[in-house]
Amino acid sequence: MLKIQKLKISRRLVLLAGALTLAFPQLATAQSWPTKPIKLIIPFAAGGTTDILGRLLAQQLTKDLGQNVIVENKGGAGGNIAAEFVAQAPADGYTIMLASGSMLTVNPSLYKRLPVNYSKDFVNITNVASGPMLLSVSSKIPVKNLNEFITYAKTKDLNFGSAGIGSQVHMAAENLTYSANIPATHVPYKGESAAINDLVSGQIDFMVGNLTAATGFAKAGQIKPLAVTSAKRVKQLPDVPTVAESGIPGFESTGWFGLVAPANTPKVITDKIYDATVKAVKSDAMQKSLELNGLTPVVNSQKDFDAQIKAELVNWEKVIKGRNISTQ
Repeated sequence: MLKIQKLKISRRLVLLAGALTLAFPQLATAQSWPTKPIKLIIPFAAGGTTDILGRLLAQQLTKDLGQNVIVENKGGAGGNIAAEFVAQAPADGYTIMLASGSMLTVNPSLYKRLPVNYSKDFVNITNVASGPMLLSVSSKIPVKNLNEFITYAKTKDLNFGSAGIGSQVHMAAENLTYSANIPATHVPYKGESAAINDLVSGQIDFMVGNLTAATGFAKAGQIKPLAVTSAKRVKQLPDVPTVAESGIPGFESTGWFGLVAPANTPKVITDKIYDATVKAVKSDAMQKSLELNGLTPVVNSQKDFDAQIKAELVNWEKVIKGRNISTQ
């Protein structure tokens, strides 16, 4: 009997030793991360706010991590194409994504079929930054303020552009048109910049775009800014009133952008990414760039970021069902 017990204990020790042998190289690899370039996937076309922020962040992370952080754009399907690519990537920290808030909080309720499970296929790292939106119209639209726009829109069949179905730009416009009780047709693009280009040329009538992407065009007189969606006016466009003060009391809509990695990425790696992101966002260079682009740094903890996403998931599910928004 004693021999049998000793044999069982020996076998357990052998199995434990084997497991530790396999675990140690993985732990060592995670501890030494990064040892090669890192891909930062941007789920929309170049030129939009996600892309602008992603490139700012990548430049600073390259300095802080000692490895090149390479931006790669994969636009389409409201960010779902990029999400599928990242979800299928090795969980080793060398492929991460700067997701728009809508991908994590809107897409799960909006799309009947998704190539990923946003709550299971990713580990949320941090909300990097947030920013307000800007209601702008084509120079062809004969209005000067929000009230004139609402009156005009009720008599016309206007259309609006976005960065794709379910994107923050799309949902902000849905919020506005619903609140103003005006009809409008949605025209989705693969990225915000493409939509803004068509707004400039008059191919679409209006947009509720991210302030970062739209401000330059507004200042150049290529589009007409009517109102910002923040609670207060913004430094970048001080003469542009808020939606709330222009006739829709209480209206506010902001976009945000968060870092995620494939599920099962070791915590020691996601912690390093988080720490580097905090350092990057707090740097003087990035603080100035964020302010210049109308963005506010967030860099909340993983726990707080998870809680934020869960709360917004519930809210957007109600909005989508209540307004009967679909991808069809």
